Amino acid sequence: MKIGELSQQTGVSVRSLRHYEHCGLLTSVRQANGYREYSPLAVETVESIKLYLNLGLTTEQIAGFLTCVLQNKEAFCSEVLPVYHKKLADIDRQIIELSQIRINLLDRIASLTKTEPEPNI
Repeated sequence: MKIGELSQQTGVSVRSLRHYEHCGLLTSVRQANGYREYSPLAVETVESIKLYLNLGLTTEQIAGFLTCVLQNKEAFCSEVLPVYHKKLADIDRQIIELSQIRINLLDRIASLTKTEPEPNI
């Protein structure tokens, strides 16, 4: 199938598909006219990529285990769980940092909106 067909079937832009291929997540065969030709399995590959991107993983992280996941079940790929644990730790750290920033902003807003007491005359 051509890149446009793959894009339609998966809902992923042609630009993103080219990016996935550049990152080594997706493969195609070049026809004599230079067009990319994807196997029918490319749909499953792109759907898997979408799943992992929606979990907040990077294309680099996905590249580390995608082949294993596509050939086996996720539970059999030892590379996946450490990536999940690291991502979860990163998210927990970000939540703590954002919570502190929120508290700082609330304090600053409160200090700026406080009305000054009127002087006693």
